[in-house]
Amino acid sequence: MPNVIAFSGNRKGMPDDEGRENCVTGLKRIAKFAEDKGVTVCLELLNSKVNHKDYQCDHTAWGVDVIRGVDSPRIKLLYDIYHMQIMEGDIIRTIRDNIAYIAHFHTGGVPGRHELDDTQELQWRTIAKAIADLNFQGFLGTNSSGQRPMASLKQAVELCTV
Repeated sequence: MPNVIAFSGNRKGMPDDEGRENCVTGLKRIAKFAEDKGVTVCLELLNSKVNHKDYQCDHTAWGVDVIRGVDSPRIKLLYDIYHMQIMEGDIIRTIRDNIAYIAHFHTGGVPGRHELDDTQELQWRTIAKAIADLNFQGFLGTNSSGQRPMASLKQAVELCTV
């Protein structure tokens, strides 16, 4: 099942409830098309604290409210673990509580969005195991700003294969 990534856009002074309704309205317009084509549209959760100032979809609860409002099996969240660690922490509990709304995961070492190694604050194997224990059937991709992309990818695959 292919995934397409969507973004909420920035607040620009807009209250969260108004932004939510705008996202729900926009995503409802494409939901039937996504359903007919078998494509899942993933609204990506990003941090507004470090990398994406003013981004609207910066907390899991807000994203889940949008997904519930659209009410389509083909509109889900892309839960970016790097970004949500910065914004919320409590990664495993949040994933467990919201797995029904998640179609795709991204990884990235915190701090710095680097490799998934022992310099990072998260236990990636533990997170991968928690996701696998939920019988997640979607995608888990990795992001890294490291200098050795193939070595980083190999390391992430080895670490997250549980």
